[in-house]
Amino acid sequence: MSLSFFKGTIFLSISGLGIVGNTFILLNYMHMFKGSKKISVHIVFIHLAFTNIIMLLSKVIPKTLAAFGLENFLEDIGCVMSVYLERVTRGLSICTSSLLTLVQAITISPRDSVWRNLKLQSTWHILLPLLFFWILNFLISMYLLFHIKNISSMNISQTSVSDTYCYFVPDNLIMKWIFLTLMVLMDAVFQGILGVASGYMIFLLYKHHQRVLYLQNSNFLYKTSPEMKAAYSVLLLVLCFLFFYWTECAFSVLLSSFLENNSMMQNIQEFLKVGYAILSPFILISRDGNLAQC
Repeated sequence: MSLSFFKGTIFLSISGLGIVGNTFILLNYMHMFKGSKKISVHIVFIHLAFTNIIMLLSKVIPKTLAAFGLENFLEDIGCVMSVYLERVTRGLSICTSSLLTLVQAITISPRDSVWRNLKLQSTWHILLPLLFFWILNFLISMYLLFHIKNISSMNISQTSVSDTYCYFVPDNLIMKWIFLTLMVLMDAVFQGILGVASGYMIFLLYKHHQRVLYLQNSNFLYKTSPEMKAAYSVLLLVLCFLFFYWTECAFSVLLSSFLENNSMMQNIQEFLKVGYAILSPFILISRDGNLAQC
């Protein structure tokens, strides 16, 4: 058994588990959403699970084909679609996580808070920013459509950044830097939103915790609201996202600067790229009583 086949099998197994988990989240929240009480955050969870599924499939299919020695089967179109969808869904993951944090922060904010002015008038209005995220990421990532090639269609000496089966071949440095600048700018903006909303949520949860302690000391019973429980779940997702995002960035810098030919580091980086998509559904399952019962 070749090393490539072994690595491909492991990656397929782990990613398959993530696909099953996200599918479970997607179907269950869609079922909950059919009820009379429609919650905006459930739509965001559905979108996050759907995005994660596409991201994992865009990684699993090429990796599996490469593991079985069928990388040439992808051809240029297959490579373009897999890399393009991977980049689009990566951006969508950042945008959706930021929106999720923002929606939850607005939900648990006091009635007299300025944040309440941001509350959507209808649950369906949450679809507008989600649609905007798709358009934004499709446009920003469009540069990749013209610069991804399959390994069988070119010589190795012509390539710049390699994967197992697809290559990124920029022919215009100005366009390349514009593309990279837009990606970094978008990530920075949405992570800024995520940071501010998360900080505000932590402040509200701290005040809530102090209130609970006061009521307990005063012999009053206090039951934590579902909104507060959901806020803790969202914060766990945020911590998970930030861990995988920044760890993957660190590995990317190391690989590009010092360890370009280190296959083990490259494999770890590949896992870090999809780690959030794999683990996030199981965080939700462990925190949501209804999902855990299922």
